Amino acid sequence: MRMTRTTQILAASVLGLTLTGLSVSPALAGDGPSDGIDVSVTITPTTTPGQVSMTVADNNGVSLQENGSDAAARQFVGTLPTVTVTDTRQPDEIPAGDFWAVVGQASAFTATGSAAPPIGPQYLGWKPRLLTDSTTGAVSAGEPISSVVSDGTGAPNVGLQGQELLVSTADSATEIGTSKVNADLALRTPVDVAAGQYHSTLTLSLFNQS
Repeated sequence: MRMTRTTQILAASVLGLTLTGLSVSPALAGDGPSDGIDVSVTITPTTTPGQVSMTVADNNGVSLQENGSDAAARQFVGTLPTVTVTDTRQPDEIPAGDFWAVVGQASAFTATGSAAPPIGPQYLGWKPRLLTDSTTGAVSAGEPISSVVSDGTGAPNVGLQGQELLVSTADSATEIGTSKVNADLALRTPVDVAAGQYHSTLTLSLFNQS
């Protein structure tokens, strides 16, 4: 799902006029009135069509820390850096039915310098949280997703092995501007998970669909 950007650049060309092969008689120089020709040009500003874009706050990654472990699971938690979606389009640039969405998907946690088996992305869940007010309610955070080791909240226990919704708008034209969101992350593993330092990549993608 892509947007096509068309940039129109308007330029003004200045024409230089050179007269050759003409001589002016000294007797006529300075005699009689002279006519001036006004030369004008209107240069319109260049315009760039608006667009929908996503940025992630500067970060050094997310280090999950153990908190909330119990007899059923080891649990490690952290917070996703703030994600900002900015829509700079004008109302007349937005097609009817247009909407955008940000989804996230994690890779497996692989151990560094260890033969420990990877921890699948299905063990990582999140709870998205909208940080900016939605004046119309058109922009909303995605639903919580639990690890396959259920957190007991009743959230779908599928983890982030597939693309899961972080934030979206049902109708882009309803609310134009900037929306910010983050999420509470929770890795819930079996209690017998192997010790080690693990790393995963959480990929966020912005889709804009008309």
